[in-house]
Amino acid sequence: MRIGGRLCGWARDPAHGRAAARQAELLAQQLADESRTRLIERLGHKLRSSLLALRELTRQSAYGRPVSVEDIHDLALEVGRRAEGLELLAVEPRDEQRAVVLGAVLNLAAPGAQRSVPTQARVTASEPSLLQALSRAYDWLGGAGSCFSATASGDWWRLRLEPAGERVPLPVPELGEPLIRLLVETRLGGWFDPEEGDLASIYLPAA
Repeated sequence: MRIGGRLCGWARDPAHGRAAARQAELLAQQLADESRTRLIERLGHKLRSSLLALRELTRQSAYGRPVSVEDIHDLALEVGRRAEGLELLAVEPRDEQRAVVLGAVLNLAAPGAQRSVPTQARVTASEPSLLQALSRAYDWLGGAGSCFSATASGDWWRLRLEPAGERVPLPVPELGEPLIRLLVETRLGGWFDPEEGDLASIYLPAA
């Protein structure tokens, strides 16, 4: 079922037509809003905890107590990562969706990855949102050495993700699969499909 050319769901009985499509669209928006709210709450809670821990360490340091500079540095990085994730979720993209060359965006998002993307691979997307989603996927896969391969699948491009060796959990897990899924499924009009092991696929609408 589609509304305005955008996929909004599937139905066994096409007789219900536009009413069923509209109901599916509303339900999808409700689920997307709930997922976004949960992720913001999780990041916000952990950000507050990290800020309290960082404040306590700096207070101890100010009073001359032995404090590891590395601990302060690591906590500061953690605070920055979570704040960045919150900012990304809080700011709604304003860029129009248009035809984007998938390989060109991957060159920016995953500079150290192995990339197998046909030159004709173009997707309909907001380029900044696509760049953010693929950058997060690159980090989630372990960075350099990960593999991105694209194949056409009907009206979609399937981007298969393979990690660089055994995937190591991110310091802030919420910035991995939960954020990637949210970006792909609510801002790019695609879907995120985890597979067996550490593999996954991202489906994006073909232009």
